[in-house]
Amino acid sequence: MRTRIGKEFIWQMSHRLPFHSGGCRNIHGHSYMMRVEIEGEIDSNGMVMDYYALETIVAPLIEKMDHSFCVDSEDTIMLNFLKEQGFDYYLVPFTTTAENLAKHITELIKPEFMKFDNLRTMKIRVNETADVFAELETSL
Repeated sequence: MRTRIGKEFIWQMSHRLPFHSGGCRNIHGHSYMMRVEIEGEIDSNGMVMDYYALETIVAPLIEKMDHSFCVDSEDTIMLNFLKEQGFDYYLVPFTTTAENLAKHITELIKPEFMKFDNLRTMKIRVNETADVFAELETSL
């Protein structure tokens, strides 16, 4: 029987969407919340996965993003400013939407979860604010 477990992670990060015609074009920040859900068979210890192991996989990425500016490598205006001022930034090769962040995070952590034989699916939900999110589910 498959069982699903999950853990939530919270971090602060700023970004901007240069293409946007509204307020999101400006520099702004969010309290991001991400839920990582793993589904699989319960192992001989009675666990789908140890929550500590789940955190060990995800937390280093969250630490890189926390209190940084998430910047698209094509946004040279922001990238140059951040470098010149010595600010922390998290460089990505895409527009910094919640959808793209969910895909990016999934691609980074999926290989680690695939090492567990009993795991079958992973779902990532990235909340940009309390009431908006992007969600992605993938097989393991």
